[in-house]
Amino acid sequence: MIIDFKTDNLVNSLNNIAKYSIGFLEGVDAGKAKFMDNLGATVLESLKNFIDSNARVSPETLHHVYEWYETGSPQARLFDLEYIVNNNSLISFSYTLSQSNSLSKGSTTPFYNKATIMENGSPITIKPKKGGVLSFNDNGEQVFTKKPIFVENPGGPATEGGFENTLKDFFDNYFSQSFLISSGLGEHFKDVRTYKQNFASGSKQGKPLGFKIGYEWISKGGRIEE
Repeated sequence: MIIDFKTDNLVNSLNNIAKYSIGFLEGVDAGKAKFMDNLGATVLESLKNFIDSNARVSPETLHHVYEWYETGSPQARLFDLEYIVNNNSLISFSYTLSQSNSLSKGSTTPFYNKATIMENGSPITIKPKKGGVLSFNDNGEQVFTKKPIFVENPGGPATEGGFENTLKDFFDNYFSQSFLISSGLGEHFKDVRTYKQNFASGSKQGKPLGFKIGYEWISKGGRIEE
């Protein structure tokens, strides 16, 4: 007895499954740039909140990157953070420090560059206006002088480098130990249910569906928020 078994449908399904898988991988690859851009924005927002939180807990190290007496307030930041995604899909972060417009107690002029000067630990010389005097509090005693005052480290040793150290702490520790977990990003890349859930449809539709699913899956990972 000879029985003919047609394999046309089986072969077509196998070919479509292969094409679906290839399409999924190509979709992931095509979506990497979008993923990195979304991820950059998500990390940037988390980084800002991380700095604000650390400033409230440890104001002596970060008060200089906020307006006077508003340490840790998002509305009083004297720093701006940016990111770019290069052609190799690597994210680079940068920052700039802006000028202060608020007044410290007893002052009539803003200490415009306090963020940069205190971060760098740069010495400054304070001179009275022509014909005027300087007035400041020294260990509870009000002092008046017509002479210039030299301040070796305006922010103090705890402040010098405080902002850059906080950035380093975020990327060296918080990012890998907390951000990937709390954001759900780590779990997202372990979960490929979307590939499995569309497997049956993929065996019929092939590569176009695989590409669409792969692109959406990788892009969604970058949009996860804390």
